[in-house]
Amino acid sequence: MNYNNLNIKFDGSLAILKINRPKALNALNKETLTELEIAVDDLNNNKEIKAVIISGEGKKAFVAGADISEMKDMNVKKAKEFSLLGHRVFNKIEESNKIFIAAVNGYALGGGCELALACDLRIAAETAKFGQPEINLGIIPGFGGTQRLAKIVGKPQALELVLTAENIDAQKAVELKLVNRVVETDQLISEAKSLAQTIAQKSAPIISLAKEAVNFALEHPAAEGSKYEANLFSSCFSTLDQEEGMQAFLEKRKAEFKNE
Repeated sequence: MNYNNLNIKFDGSLAILKINRPKALNALNKETLTELEIAVDDLNNNKEIKAVIISGEGKKAFVAGADISEMKDMNVKKAKEFSLLGHRVFNKIEESNKIFIAAVNGYALGGGCELALACDLRIAAETAKFGQPEINLGIIPGFGGTQRLAKIVGKPQALELVLTAENIDAQKAVELKLVNRVVETDQLISEAKSLAQTIAQKSAPIISLAKEAVNFALEHPAAEGSKYEANLFSSCFSTLDQEEGMQAFLEKRKAEFKNE
């Protein structure tokens, strides 16, 4: 499919998806979110893909937020539809059986920060900036920011970011555990690809089960999580890749997973 606002490239079992509205600092309008949903659906259905890197075109922004020019005249009904669209798309990223890595190359504000939060892993360029500035516009985050931010950095830090609307730099984001690591700007995509390729060497069904188990932990009590993990753990033993992985270990060789 040809997209107006996205660029997608493939590299073996990796996909690199870039939001392509650099003149608008890659702001998320309805068309871009709709295209992103189509792209995510296609990637989720692509059995060859194990990991997806999301970044932004240009040097200034990952995604600088939702498109204010489109939002400013919305009524309550339209605003709810827009919010639910963002939630639906970002939930598909979070719940995907693929691993999504945000390569944050600049401003990740508002909807951009929320997009990064929906990804499983986040790598930031040293020039990256994060923030939820919505309160300055007379609104609150609407694409999951209040929910995911609180889970990732904790309630006090989430409230401070949401209520002050202050931006934080990449180093502060690492300290808050908002991102996994900070790298030099010109190394961002190569570092993201290296991380993605490390993951992509593993078994696809086992990657999916690992992500599912960790996501479950964020939503349920420990006792339920333990039972759920045990069920997923035992289901690994129905796969050919479990047999190969353990046999390779005993034979002191690298496993050759068949993704089965």
